[in-house]
Amino acid sequence: MFSERQALASASGATLALRHEPARGAARGILLVSHGLAEHSARYARLAERMAGEGFHVYAHDHRGHGFTTAPDAPLGQFAPRGGIARVVEDMRTVRAHAAGRHPGLPVVQFGHSMGGLLALAFAEAYPAEIDALAVWNSNLAPGLAGRAAQALLAAERMFKGSDVPSALLPRLTFAAWGKAIAGHRTPFDWLSHDAAEVDAYIADPLCGFDVNVSMWIDIFAVTFANVSAEGLARLPKGLPIHLVGGEEDPATDFGRATRALAARLKKSRLEDVTAVVYPGMRHETLNEVPALRDPAIDAFAGWCRQAVDKGRRPAETP
Repeated sequence: MFSERQALASASGATLALRHEPARGAARGILLVSHGLAEHSARYARLAERMAGEGFHVYAHDHRGHGFTTAPDAPLGQFAPRGGIARVVEDMRTVRAHAAGRHPGLPVVQFGHSMGGLLALAFAEAYPAEIDALAVWNSNLAPGLAGRAAQALLAAERMFKGSDVPSALLPRLTFAAWGKAIAGHRTPFDWLSHDAAEVDAYIADPLCGFDVNVSMWIDIFAVTFANVSAEGLARLPKGLPIHLVGGEEDPATDFGRATRALAARLKKSRLEDVTAVVYPGMRHETLNEVPALRDPAIDAFAGWCRQAVDKGRRPAETP
C-alpha cells in the first residue's frame, strides 16, 4: 500500500523510494505522481487513495535529492552535480517502465505538482509516446524576466561559492517572498494552503522545506524555460490530453496568471486538448487545501482522468 516504501533501482544510478496504491475494482489506468520542491511522495496519500478508488494504479517516488531516494551524486537538495534534469527524467522513466510492466496495456497519466509539473512536462517532451495524458498543477512555467534575473544571480552564486551549497538568494526570492504575499499570515508557509493543520504538518516534517543547492535551482530554471520552447512543445502529440490547475491566491504562480499563460502557450502550439482551471480562493497546494476547496478540484481531476484514459485506451489489462 501507499504508506509502504519499496526500493527501485534506476538506470540513472539512484535507488528510488517508490510508493504504490493498487487500483480497486476493475483497473482503468496508471497514474504516475511527480511531487514538488522540498517535499516528498508520502504527501500524496490522499490523492492516491481517491484515484485507486477510481480504478487507477497510483505510483509515486521521491525525486533525487528528496525524501528517501538515494544516489551517490544526489544528497538532499541536489539532483546531480551536472545533468540533473536528465537524471531525474531517467528516474521517472524507470518508474513508468516498472508500472507499465506490472500492468501491461493500461493508459498512463503523468501528474505533477509545482516543480513536479515542470518535471512531468519535461518527461512528456522527452518520451511523448510513453504517456497518454498529462496533468500540470500549480506550476510556474512563465517566470519571464524575473526568471532570467534569477538565473543570473544563480550563475554569480555558482561562480563565487560553487554549485553544491545551498543558495542564499533564491529562498528569499521564492519561499520567503511568497510567505510575505499572504496578508496576515500566521506562519511563513501559509502560502501553501488555507488549512492550518496541513501547513503545520509541512513545517513539522523533516523532509519538507529544506535548503536547496545552487545546482538544483539552476536545473529548475533551465527546465522551466526549456519546457515552453517551440522545439520542446512540438514533440508533444497534438491530441495529448493536458490538464492545468492553478489558484488565484497562489503567489508561486503569480496568482494563477502563470497557469493561464501556460494554457495560452500550449494552445498557440496547436495542442488540441488543453483544459485549464484557475480556482478562486485556492493557494499553492491544491491537494492540501481545506476540503471545500480541494474536494471539488480532485473530483474534477478524477473525471478528467476517466475521460483521458478512455480516449487513449489500450488493450485491457491481463488479469
